[in-house]
Amino acid sequence: MPSRVTVVMSKFEDLVAIGLTQLVEGDSNLELLADGIPPSGIEAAIAEHGPAVAVLNFGSLTSPAQVFQLHQSFPETRLVVLANRPTAAECNQMLAFGATSCLSKETQGRDVVHAVHLASRGMHVLPRSAAGGASAEGSRLKGSDLLTPREADVLELLQEGAPNAQIAQTLSIGLETVRTHARNIYRKLGISSRRDLARLAGAEAALAGATGEA
Repeated sequence: MPSRVTVVMSKFEDLVAIGLTQLVEGDSNLELLADGIPPSGIEAAIAEHGPAVAVLNFGSLTSPAQVFQLHQSFPETRLVVLANRPTAAECNQMLAFGATSCLSKETQGRDVVHAVHLASRGMHVLPRSAAGGASAEGSRLKGSDLLTPREADVLELLQEGAPNAQIAQTLSIGLETVRTHARNIYRKLGISSRRDLARLAGAEAALAGATGEA
C-alpha cells in the first residue's frame, strides 16, 4: 500500500479551517500533521514535520516573497495556495515563486483534495477563473508587488546563475535594462542582491562568475 501524503495547513478563517481539516482527515490517503499554523510559524512547522504538501492561506501572506522563500528553503514540500477569488496575475505569481497550485477558497472540497494529491506529484493546478483571466476584484497583493512577465524571465535566468551580459543577450535587451529588472525583482522579493537570491536558493556556487552584478 502506498504511503499517505503528509500535509500541514496554515491558519484559515474558522469555517474554511473546519472544512479543510475534515476534508484532509476524511481522506485515508492523506495524513494531517499540523494545522492552524500562524504565518510566523509556517516555516518552522515545515522544517519540523517535512510534509509532502503545505496548504497556505493567501490572505495571510504579506508579500509574494514568503512563497518564494518557503519554496527555496523547502523544495521537497509542495505548496498549495488557497485564496479568495484569486486573479490570473496572483495565481501566476504564486506559481512563478514556487507554488504548485493556486485555488479559490470557494473550490469544491473534492477538488481541493484532488489538488493536494496532484501537488504531491508535482502537478500544477489553477482555478478556471485564473486560467481564463479574472477581474482584479478581491486582489490582496498590490500590483507593485507582482513581477512583470519580463521580470519573471530575468528571475529565471538569475536563478540559473547567468551573468547580466548573458541575460541581456538571451532576452535581447540592454545591460542597463537587465540591472533595472534585477533591482525591481530584489525589491519585490525583499532582498538586496544577487547573492541574497543565491543564498535563498542554496546556490552560492552559481555566483562564481557573477560577483558584483547586482
